[in-house]
Amino acid sequence: MQGYNLILVYDWTGTQLLMCRRKKEPYLGLINLVGGKIEPGENGLDAAYRELCEETAITRRQIALRHLMDFTYHLSNCYVQVYVGRCVGDVNVYGDENQLFWSDLNHDFFDLNCYAGEGNIGHILEQVRLPRHTLWSGGKDGEPAGPQ
Repeated sequence: MQGYNLILVYDWTGTQLLMCRRKKEPYLGLINLVGGKIEPGENGLDAAYRELCEETAITRRQIALRHLMDFTYHLSNCYVQVYVGRCVGDVNVYGDENQLFWSDLNHDFFDLNCYAGEGNIGHILEQVRLPRHTLWSGGKDGEPAGPQ
């Protein structure tokens, strides 16, 4: 079963989310979260940090990721691990794979005409909002607190 990851990257203030506009299929032209494939034998968290650095130049020193949720697509023989984190300060993002930009949180992330993933981005963001008092009240194992 092939593994993938999606990574919610909040700026240090917790008011903006790093997004990308896809340059290729699937979801050509739509807005998505950053992420990618988990390589065979690779730990999911290590894969998330690797993909994050490859796609955005954000390193482990600039963000602490937490495993938020998983999706398993049995008919497609794949799964997706979702991670979330907040940058510890200002970061300069850059990459060639997709167009990167910071988005405020006042959008309809369920809009299938704008956002990839059949509504999953909206669903994932709702899951971050719901337990905010525990998820973002402080970090686990020395992680920084998340978006407020």
